[in-house]
Order: sequence, then structure tokens, then C-alpha cells
Amino acid sequence: MENEGARPAPRAVRLSHQQVRVLAHPLRTRLLGALRVRGPATATKLAELLGTNTGATSYHLRQLAEVGLVAEDSELGTGRQRFWRAAHDVTNWEPTDFDDDADARAAIEWIEGEQVRQFAEIAERWFAVRHEWSPAWRDAFGMGDIFMTIPHTRLEALKAELWQILDRYREEADPTEPGAEQVQIYLAALPLPADLRPATPPTAEEKP
Repeated sequence: MENEGARPAPRAVRLSHQQVRVLAHPLRTRLLGALRVRGPATATKLAELLGTNTGATSYHLRQLAEVGLVAEDSELGTGRQRFWRAAHDVTNWEPTDFDDDADARAAIEWIEGEQVRQFAEIAERWFAVRHEWSPAWRDAFGMGDIFMTIPHTRLEALKAELWQILDRYREEADPTEPGAEQVQIYLAALPLPADLRPATPPTAEEKP
């Protein structure tokens, strides 16, 4: 018998060329993120949350709905009040998915840049308020990095294994557990800039 207490697997979407072109907009990425984190909401509530107007949120929600990234939640809607929900929990893509489409490639590059900008903003907000958190949480939060020299196949395997760990912790998380907080974890792997790379070790012939 299936484990009745098991949580459903996160709904994932592999971005299509059309979806990535629609999503590459600052308000649309924020709308989708808000719906995923906070759950279904009306255009009015989203406008209040994101500091914009209902007309703008309504328009951009319809654009996202046209490509299947959000959907109306008919179970919550009453009369003229329309609730929207995220159609998926997770967005997946590979940069090379869009190599054959210049517009889609530019869109995914903008989205990736927006992720970096959002990370920098979130980090700055944390730095401004971290003194208000307990020592335990200040130690639990944080950043770090590590350097290694590996082929791309090993890097792909490493990323896959790390995502499996993150997925397992998310599936096992209990929001009602005392002391639980919502956290956001970023995973990045970037090439070391050329000017920071160590000099090539001397060959046997070059050694004194």
C-alpha cells in the first residue's frame, strides 16, 4: 500500500521557448514567485504585496496564464473575485535549451541575471537585520564557497546529488515544527575568473 502520509512530489515545469519569453519580465517573475511562496491570491492582494496596481497585476497574470505558468483557482473564487495560483512548484531549464532561439536565449539570460539581482537584494536585507535574530539563527544562515578542479561531467553529478539532498530536506520539512522558519537556499557553480586561477605548475624540465 502506498504511503498515505507521503507528500506529493513538487510540480515541475521545464520551460518552453514561449514560456521563457513571457516570464522574462520583472513583475511577472515576482508574481510567480509570490504565488509559489504565499499560495493563491487575487490580483488586488498581489498588487498590494508588490507595490503596484491591480490593472498591471491582472494583465501580467493573464500573460502568465496563457503559457500555463499560473491558473485561476476556481475553488477559491467568489463572484467577481478571482484567485490565481502557481501552476507549478519548481521551474527547470538548461541554458542550452534555447541556443537555437536568440529571443529565448536573451530571455533566459535576463532571468538568470534577475536571480542574481534578487539574491544580492535578499542578502543586503539580511545584513541589515541579522542583529535582530538569535545567535543560533545567525550561525545557521550564511554563505560559503569552495574551489575545485573537476570535469563538467563530475560537476553535473555533484549538482544532481546536492539537489537530491535539498529535495529530501524539503520533503521532510514540517512547517509546524517549533522554531521553523522559511528559508531560501541558492546553489551556484561558476568558473573561477582567469585572473584568480593559480599559475600552471612548472613541468619537470622547468624546475630548478
